[in-house]
This record gives sequence, C-alpha cells and structure tokens, in this order.
Amino acid sequence: MNTAEQEFLKALDDKLWKAADKLRNNLDAANYKHVVLGLIFLKYVSDAFEERQLELRSLGTVDEPDNNGEDNIYYMPRDDYESDAAYEEAVNTELELHEYYQEKNVFWVPHRSRWNTLKQAAALPIGSVIWQDANGDDVKLRSISWLIDQALEQIESFKIDDKLVNPKLKGILSRVSQYQVENHNLSELINRFSDTSFSRPEYNGQALSLHSKDILGHVYEYFLGQFALAEGKQGGQYYTPKSIVTLIIEMLAPYTGRVYDPAMGAGGFFVSNDKFLEAYAAEKHYDPTEQKKRISVYGQESNPTTWKLAAMNMAIRGIDFNFGKKNADSFLDDQHPDLRADYVMANPPFNIKEWWHAKLEGDVRWKYGTPPQGNANFGWIQHMLHHLNDQGSMALLLANGSMSSYTNNEGEIRKAMIEADLVECMVALPGQLFTNTQIPACIWFLTKDKANGLSLDKKKRDRRGKTLFIDARNLGYMKDRVLRDFEPNDIAKITDTFHAWQQYDGNAQGSASVAGDRKPGATYEDEKGFCYSASLDDMKKHEFVLTPGRYVGAADQEEDSEPFAEKMTRLTKQLKSQFNESDRLEGEIKKNLAGLGYEC
Repeated sequence: MNTAEQEFLKALDDKLWKAADKLRNNLDAANYKHVVLGLIFLKYVSDAFEERQLELRSLGTVDEPDNNGEDNIYYMPRDDYESDAAYEEAVNTELELHEYYQEKNVFWVPHRSRWNTLKQAAALPIGSVIWQDANGDDVKLRSISWLIDQALEQIESFKIDDKLVNPKLKGILSRVSQYQVENHNLSELINRFSDTSFSRPEYNGQALSLHSKDILGHVYEYFLGQFALAEGKQGGQYYTPKSIVTLIIEMLAPYTGRVYDPAMGAGGFFVSNDKFLEAYAAEKHYDPTEQKKRISVYGQESNPTTWKLAAMNMAIRGIDFNFGKKNADSFLDDQHPDLRADYVMANPPFNIKEWWHAKLEGDVRWKYGTPPQGNANFGWIQHMLHHLNDQGSMALLLANGSMSSYTNNEGEIRKAMIEADLVECMVALPGQLFTNTQIPACIWFLTKDKANGLSLDKKKRDRRGKTLFIDARNLGYMKDRVLRDFEPNDIAKITDTFHAWQQYDGNAQGSASVAGDRKPGATYEDEKGFCYSASLDDMKKHEFVLTPGRYVGAADQEEDSEPFAEKMTRLTKQLKSQFNESDRLEGEIKKNLAGLGYEC
C-alpha cells in the first residue's frame, strides 16, 4: 500500500468515526456498534454487488475475449433483439441472475437491500409509500431503523427456488430497531456513508487502486478497534490490538491448511492472516486468490453478538469460514470436535475463574494434567493442543502468571509440556498493550514437531530439545497516556529473531518476515537482555519456569567513562542552576498574583 492510499484511509477513518461518534448521543458504545457496523456491512454488500453488476454489464454488451483468450460466455449480441429497449430489458434481466454473483463469491443483494434503495427511502417523510408487498399492497415507511432492519432481513432470508441465496449470512445480522436510535441520526449516518467514495476513491486528485471491499473492510476493522476503546474492559472481549495480532501471525506464518481460533472474538486473527497472505503474494508477484483457497478457517465464540460480528467481518473480507452451528463455550460445547488444525491461535480471556463443570473431569483434552478449577489458562493451552495435528504449531496470549505459577497443578502441567518438548518459544510482552486489562501478558508458541516444518518457503532446522526465549518488555512506544503499541520495526525484530532461530543450523541464514523494514540474511545469535536459546537442562535449572527474563539476563550497560568526582561537580552545578531558576519563577508567579490582588 502506497503513501497516498495510507493517508486516504487514515483521513477516512478519522472522518467517519468522528461523524458516527457524534451521532451516538447517549447510546452506549456496546449497543451503538451494532447499528454502525450493520450499516457498514450493508454498504459493503451493496457496493460489491454493484461492482460485479457493472462488470457483468460490460461483459454482456462488449464482445471481447477474457484474460486467457477464451470466448466471452456472458456476451449478448444486440442483433438477437428487435429493439434497443428489448435488448436493454434482456440485459437487465440477465444481470439479476444470482449465479453470476455467487461464482465470484459476491453476495446477491435483493432490491430492497441495495444501498440506493435505502438512501432514497431514508430521505422520504415517515409514512411515505416506498414499495408494494407480494399482494400488491402499499408498504409505508415506519422508521429509518425499521427500513434498515428490512434490508438486513431481506439479505438473510431471501430465497430463489426455495433456497436461501446467502446461506452464510443466516442469523448473523443484528437488527438495529432495538437500540432506539433517532430517525435523523440514522439518516445522517446513511448520508455520511453515501457521500464517501468507496468505489472510485481519490486522494488530493490522485486516483487510488483501492477497491470498495478493501476500504470497507479496513473501516469495519478500524471501527471495531474504536468501539473497543470506547467500551473499555468490555470491548476487549472481542478485540485484540492489531499489532499483537500481526506479531503472532507473522511469527506463526499460517500459509496453507486449517487455521483454528477457539476464542475468536471478532475474528481479528483471520483478517490479519488474510492480509499476511496478500503481502506474501505481493512480495512473490502472484495473485493471492489461489493461495487463499488453500486456507480453511475454523472458529468458535461463546458470546452471541460477538459471534455475529466475526461472521460479518469474514463476509466483508470475502473469507470463507466455519464458526460452528452457533455461539458456544469451547470447553463445554466444542463446535469442531474432530478438527485437527495445522495452526491454532487465540487470545482467550485471562485467568477465567468460573469455567469449570463436572463433566470436564477426566476430559480427553487434559493429556498433561487436569487444569485447576479456578483458572482456565492451562485448560486453554491443552484445548488448543488437542486440536493441533501432529505437525501443527500454535500461539496464544496468556497472563504472565502462566509462565511461573505452581498453583493447583499448573506447575506440573507446565513441566509435562516442557518435557514433551512442545514449547518452542516464549515472548514476554510490554505492559499496557490491552484496552481491557493491565495484567502483564506473554505469548506461548508450541509445536507438535520440532524436527521438521516450513516457515513459508524456508525449511526449519531440527529444534528438538531447544526453546527460544524473547524478552520484548522494553520494545514499543506509548501511543497515548494509557496504551502502548508496537512499531513495525519492533514486530520485525521479534519475528526475524524467531525465524532465524528456527532456520539457523550453524551455516544457514535466517529469512526475513513478510512486511515492514526487514533485514534478511541475519543468522541467529543470543542477545543479552533480549533473546536466548535454552536447552531442557537450562529449564530444569530454573525449575521449569518459562519467564524469559530468567534466561536472557540483563543487557550490557554502556560504560560510564566520566570520573566520579567530575560527574558530581557537574551535576551539583546543574542542580544549583535549576534551584536558582525555580526561585526566579516562584518570584514571578508571586509578583503576577499580587498584581491581581492576591498575596501568597
């Protein structure tokens, strides 16, 4: 993505969010997000439909071979029709065939759900006739929220030949009437999204190559993050900071096979993985479409509204998915019991206390020990390991306590996993990365096969008996007074270290990761204060505690060559000068206050 496109998206984010947030009034962000995200979704499916329709119109009316030189099967010769009017009618009828849209993974949008229909009807006075029903009776505009709900209902339930045309969307679109947003605010939101050019964007007079799908997908993701910030702790239930997701994806590099997230929230890992595939395709100069077909997405989420948000997120991105038949608890109602994934990744809620049920006693998933009933951390780890195939790799975010706790069998479970040689890498993260918790966090990377594997197109070395420790607590920057974030170079440093360690055999060189400022060709070396390749004996010496700080040590400090006496003289003079300046400023303040009639 070039600079102009990045600046366009940033300006668009700011513009749309400020407009939407202004119209929220006193409505809680947790509810308002369903209204706004529902409208973004309607705009997306309508724009994608319109884009495909314009493409079909061109194909149907212009006799040109396709990109492969094959005959244009969509072409409709004008000579076959008696008049221009008859020809236009036939073309318009052909454009309504839903098969033409489904073959390109585009949702078929009924007339009542198309954005122009919505926009025109929303501009009319309440009580206006907007269409006729199946019986030919007039249907009047009841409210703007009702109008939006009708559009959402049509997309979900519309049938052709008694079959749903969009079966993937059934039951995932939240209705907006329940949130009681005023008509004029909803009309203004519709106008805001209508006035924005998603189909043919420009920035400072420069045409951009961004498609409507890409822009709206970006806006949807940005709004998820903003709503998470607005909701605080509650928002963290469905949103993981983008930089952390990117870090995990680039380290794990899910390139082909089955990808699973048992605590998926709004599906951020899947979206990031989709972008990762696109970045890698751009680097190798090929179309990512075929590679994306080699990825199968599986997820699970217990919260019903978040489950819907995730499905909408996938739909906007054009990602095929299997999220089970319903929202459900991953421990008690596993929606993918037979799944053995190539990659598993998750950010489950930290330190859940109320998770245990009697029927979990003796569960087949507890291969390395029964997790404590008062903390689900090691339940999550073992659930994910259970769903990993014999060559698979996984990553999950957990509270730092998981690396060292001995409470209620946690130490024994951790020891059993270490002795089974499952732990590949531990990353200690900086504080203040999350909107919903201040609990320090880490990333566990585990794999079933340290002897083999590929990282994209690079062969991994035999890593049996070795575990990499990375202490990233000093990386990142404060993006505001509350939250810390990673720079792209921070992600690159961690990722490249991990990949170099995976591939280095004493002579071979490590590879760089896909995005950002990379330095390919670097071999792995231990670095004090940052990374250390530990053996099983090293971990035994530390009583199977996995805290990176214990292994990497402290970074070497720069020598202070200034003699002590000289330093003290210099610092004393500096302090005296600062004291004098303080006295001067105090005098000025007292003088100004006296001039206003106040003595102190």
